[in-house]
Amino acid sequence: MDGFGFHCLTFGCQMNVNDSQWVARALAARGFIERPLERADVIFLNTCSVREKPEQKVYSALGRIRRLNPRAVVGVAGCVAQQLGEELMQRSPQVRLVAGSDGVASVPDAFVRLLQEPELRLSFLAFTETFPDRDPCLAPDASGGVTPVAYVNIMQGCDNFCAYCIVPYTRGPRKSRSTQAVLDECRAWVRRGAGDITLLGQNVNVFGMDAGGDGTSFPQLLRQVAAIPGLRRLRFVSAHPRDLSQETIDLFAELPQLCPRLHLPLQSGSDSMLQKMGRGYTMERYLQVVEALRRARPDFALSTDLIVGFPSETEAEFEDTLKAVDTCGFMSSFSFCYSDRPGTRASAMPFKIPREVQLERLERLQNLQNDRAEAWLRSRAGRTTDVLLEALSPKQDGGEPLWQGRDPWGDPVNVRMPEGRGRPGLFVNVTLDAAKKHSLMASLREE
Repeated sequence: MDGFGFHCLTFGCQMNVNDSQWVARALAARGFIERPLERADVIFLNTCSVREKPEQKVYSALGRIRRLNPRAVVGVAGCVAQQLGEELMQRSPQVRLVAGSDGVASVPDAFVRLLQEPELRLSFLAFTETFPDRDPCLAPDASGGVTPVAYVNIMQGCDNFCAYCIVPYTRGPRKSRSTQAVLDECRAWVRRGAGDITLLGQNVNVFGMDAGGDGTSFPQLLRQVAAIPGLRRLRFVSAHPRDLSQETIDLFAELPQLCPRLHLPLQSGSDSMLQKMGRGYTMERYLQVVEALRRARPDFALSTDLIVGFPSETEAEFEDTLKAVDTCGFMSSFSFCYSDRPGTRASAMPFKIPREVQLERLERLQNLQNDRAEAWLRSRAGRTTDVLLEALSPKQDGGEPLWQGRDPWGDPVNVRMPEGRGRPGLFVNVTLDAAKKHSLMASLREE
C-alpha cells in the first residue's frame, strides 16, 4: 500500500498507547506513511471507557475527523469499540472498522482490505481464548534510529471484577502471552536500542496462572527478562496489592535491573470502601506490602490510583484516603471522581455522592498529592544518578543542548549536554541540581 497515509489517535492507558504504536509500525511495514489527520487515508482511533463520558469523547473525535477529513477510512478500536460494537458504524458511516481489544491484531490487514474494497465493513469483537499474539514489527526505521524506552504486553484481560471497573467486560478474561514470545520481543527491543523495558498487563502478578499459561510464573519471567544482555532497566505495570507476592518483592533487592519504582493502585484508604469496591485487601495489607517493598529497597518510590466519591463514601472514609497518601508517601497519583460504568456492580449501588462533593474532595486530595510530589522532587536535588536520554527538549535556551530523560525512579530529568554528546538511548551519570514543579534539572558528571 505504498503512498497511502495513516494517522493514529489514542485515548487511555499505556496498553492502548502500546497497541496504537504497534498498529503504526505494522502499517509502516505495509508501505503506509504517517501523515497529519487531515491528509491521512486511514485513521485509527483507539478508545478508553474506564472514565466517564467515553462515548461522547469518541463521537466528538469522530465529528472532528468528519470535518477535517471526510474521505478517510476510520477504524475504531479499544474499550469503547468493544462496548458499542457495530453501533459505531451505524452512528458514523465513516467508521468501516471496529475492533475490540483482542481484535487489534487484525487492524493493519483490515485497513488494506478496506482501501481495496470500498463497500466493505469489518468488525473484530470476539474475545479469543488465547493471547492474540502478533509480529512486533520492529525493523529499524530509515534513519536507523533507536528506541530508548519500550513497552511489552505480557497478558491481557482481567478476572477481578472490581465493583467500579469495566475492564473485565471490555478486555475480557485474563490470558497470558507465551514466555518465549515475551522474551523474543524484549530481545528485539534491546537490539533496537531499548535500555528500559516495561512489562504491561491489567494484573501482571498473575501472569502464567490462567489456562493459557506455559508454566512460567511472573517472578520467573522477571528473572529471564532481566538476564537479557544489554537491558539496563526493567519495570512492570500494573500490580495488584492482593497478588503482589513476597517472591516478586524480593526481586527488587535481587535484580539490579528492576527499578525501585512501582505503580500500586490503592483506590481508597478506607477498609469499608475497599470492601465495597471488591478490592480483596485491607489498608493493613496494603501497608504491609509498602513496608516490604521499602525493606527490599529503602529508596523505593510508589505511585497509585485513587477514586473519590465512591457510592456512600462518608467524609471520614474520604479522610482515610488523605491519611493513606500521607502514610505511604506517594511520589505521584492518578485520582478521579467515581463515575458509573455500564454493567458494573457499583452502577447499581445506592447513595451516589453529589458531583459537587466529589469535586471538592478531589481538589483536596490533588492539592495534598501535589505537595507530596513536589516534596519528593525536592528530596532528589543534590543526589547523583543515571539518566536514560530519550530526546532533545523542545525548550532550548541557546546554551548547551538540553536533553530529556528519566532516572530509575521514573522522574523526568532535563540534562545539559555538550554539543554532539547527547543521543537517544545514551545513559549518562548526572548530578540532580534543582527541582522544578514537575521535573528535575541535572548536569553531567564527568567520569
